[in-house]
Amino acid sequence: MTDVLRRGRASLAFSFFAQGVTFALLVTRIPAIQDRYGVSDALLPVFLAAVPVLAGAGSVTTEQLVRRVRPSRLLRWSQPVVLLALLAVGAGGHDQVAALALALGAFGLAVGALDASMNMLGVSLQRTYGRSIMLGFHAVYSLGGITGASLAWAGAHWHLALWVSYLPVVVLLLPAVLVGSRWYVDGEEAEPAVEPDGRGGGVVFKLLLPLCLVMTFAYIGDSTVSNWSAKYLQDVLGGSEQLATVPYNVYMVTTLVGRAVGDFGVRRFGAVTVVRQGTLVAAGGFAVVATAPGAWAGMLGFTLLGLGLCVLVPQTFAAAGRLFPGSSDAAVARLNIFNYVGFLIGSPLVGALGDAWSYRGAMLVPMVLVLMTLLHARSFAAQPDRYGGGHERPRTADVGRGSNGL
Repeated sequence: MTDVLRRGRASLAFSFFAQGVTFALLVTRIPAIQDRYGVSDALLPVFLAAVPVLAGAGSVTTEQLVRRVRPSRLLRWSQPVVLLALLAVGAGGHDQVAALALALGAFGLAVGALDASMNMLGVSLQRTYGRSIMLGFHAVYSLGGITGASLAWAGAHWHLALWVSYLPVVVLLLPAVLVGSRWYVDGEEAEPAVEPDGRGGGVVFKLLLPLCLVMTFAYIGDSTVSNWSAKYLQDVLGGSEQLATVPYNVYMVTTLVGRAVGDFGVRRFGAVTVVRQGTLVAAGGFAVVATAPGAWAGMLGFTLLGLGLCVLVPQTFAAAGRLFPGSSDAAVARLNIFNYVGFLIGSPLVGALGDAWSYRGAMLVPMVLVLMTLLHARSFAAQPDRYGGGHERPRTADVGRGSNGL
């Protein structure tokens, strides 16, 4: 049983890593994709918005599918589709905008199913372990993001065609994730714990709403960094073009560090304390960025943002699993939609405020939104289970069986 769990945890961690690489290779080469296909500046935002919208649709579909299909099967087949869609994005040529639309559409739908099913397995595996391990999975995702961004930099530096940059990655990762998927561990939903409040009968959106808001706030903060850090450092804080490439890398590295040690913090101090501290650190990061006198002070702010924001998303997924132990897969799928809501809101919000007001002032808006997480911190508390007490009871019903039935 221990070997099954270890293999399940390692294979799922590799899936998180592969998705981090894949997503970074797409988003960091958007200018190159635009040039390759001849997409106008007016049309580009439509393509960029379509991906998270379709991903949200994929997540909604996943909520329905997991009633009949195990999450491991959805993950097993959605991840190869994402990889092949990435390759298709790089394979098209000039003026083949329809081909780009189809490739990005497939990517969006599949990535919604992938994100949802991947976190479903993470939540159920954490419940089986009986201790916090979700931050570790997201730490591996951050490591994949750093790897993918580095590969993208190399491709741009050597002026490689997109398909040349993408092909070796797909050739390596595609068979690896298919082989690794044999050891995914599915878990049965826990028995309904409390009937009167509705948790036992399915997901009650009113109870899930605080976590949905936290997920949205976290991704507004994250998209602010990913989309505006370079421009802010160069145009507002007077940094050089070369230095402007550093804040996002600093953010990703500190996200990795924070997530790598975050599970230990949750085990020692509890999820509520970790979420509150992460919120305050992230808000402090936005405050430093907004008031920074120069580029290096701004870099300190982005460092704090990575350390603070990194704990919110993994703990939000974990909290949803605890809140609805009898319907955790559905709760995770529904919560995952607000990942894309935050991504859609964040970048346009900061851009519009920056143009109409000032970019320094615009940085205070995600700060205020992130601080609102403090109002919902109690939603991260361990939920009392049917056996009593405030901690999850380790589940043993299905841990000896991987996704291939072994």
